[in-house]
Amino acid sequence: MPTSRAPTVRQRRLGAALQRLRKENELSADDVGWRLGWSASKVSRIETARIGVRESDLRRLLKLYRATEHMRAELLALSHEAGKKGWWADFPELRDDLATFIALEDEADQVLTFESQAVNGLLQTEDYARRLILGWDEVMPRPPAAIDRDLQVRMRRQQLIAPPRSLRLTVVLDEAVLLRRVGDATVMRRQLERLVELAGLPNIELLVLPLDADHGAGLSAFTLLEYAPAYEVTFPAMVHTESRTSSQIQDETVTHEYRREFQWLVERSLDQSRSVEFIQRVNAERWAR
Repeated sequence: MPTSRAPTVRQRRLGAALQRLRKENELSADDVGWRLGWSASKVSRIETARIGVRESDLRRLLKLYRATEHMRAELLALSHEAGKKGWWADFPELRDDLATFIALEDEADQVLTFESQAVNGLLQTEDYARRLILGWDEVMPRPPAAIDRDLQVRMRRQQLIAPPRSLRLTVVLDEAVLLRRVGDATVMRRQLERLVELAGLPNIELLVLPLDADHGAGLSAFTLLEYAPAYEVTFPAMVHTESRTSSQIQDETVTHEYRREFQWLVERSLDQSRSVEFIQRVNAERWAR
């Protein structure tokens, strides 16, 4: 059964920090399990955030790893934060892959995204989002309650870009997104007006890749999520790609490649000022008729 019990980035940070400490002490999961009377699989599940760790167990691990007083305090504080439930847990019927992405997105410090098919979910109006969800429902019918839930989740995600969170977001939109009709002309007109409005926020950079720009790299849509260090624990960037299902990749080589791809797109896109003017012109010429 689908679950939205996706681990938060805080839980992932804690697990990664414990794994690093274990390796610095040249201990295997079997070694730790033997010394603490646990199974090796318990050690592994804690490090991969598949299960939480009780404070008493965390203290035993930190003592075994000879963590400094400062590191001990930081990780105990992180553990306290990691125990807090993410809002997506209130939607237990979410697909696992979507819940995982939401958990990663929720704590990102910066998001870089290229969209070639539709407006990014963080920027969608409710009518535009509903039409996209209903369109998929025509292919794979679901109960009305599931459609309402998906719309509610998408709108809830948008709190990230508003104060006080004000997530830093850079979006490259292929011009085709502005021309491709979702719903009727009214839906499109309001969506493009919303894009112009959001481009005025200090934390949002919105760029348009014109159709006559170089598309030679043939890049597909992707999202790169980056994280600031917290509790002296670095969390690596993640790449999210999506087709029928979504996937997240944490490999440093891969994320570096996507960062280069995003820069390639930025260099071929209009700057923000010209992009806003471009969106307004498309709206007036195509959707305001």
